[in-house]
Amino acid sequence: MEPRTLRLTDPVEALVVEQALALVRQLRDTCQAAPHGQVLAQAELVAVDRGRELARQALEAVLNDAESPAEKKGRRSGPAPARPAGRARGRRAGTP
Repeated sequence: MEPRTLRLTDPVEALVVEQALALVRQLRDTCQAAPHGQVLAQAELVAVDRGRELARQALEAVLNDAESPAEKKGRRSGPAPARPAGRARGRRAGTP
């Protein structure tokens, strides 16, 4: 495969690409350092552990970067008004 140029459109994409490159480099190092007969087993452990972490960090970055439509407009969230004392709904314990 020939090297290619990527156009990253935002900091989140740059972060994910950097983390993916770090994962590939760690996999290469793991494969080179693993003893004969253990390459696949050790590489799989790294791939699963780091791959899961990469996916978690990518999701976190995307969610932190994105605003839902409700967050972009509308009322601010706040405490809900409480019902006045003595006006509770429902039955009391022990009443039919």
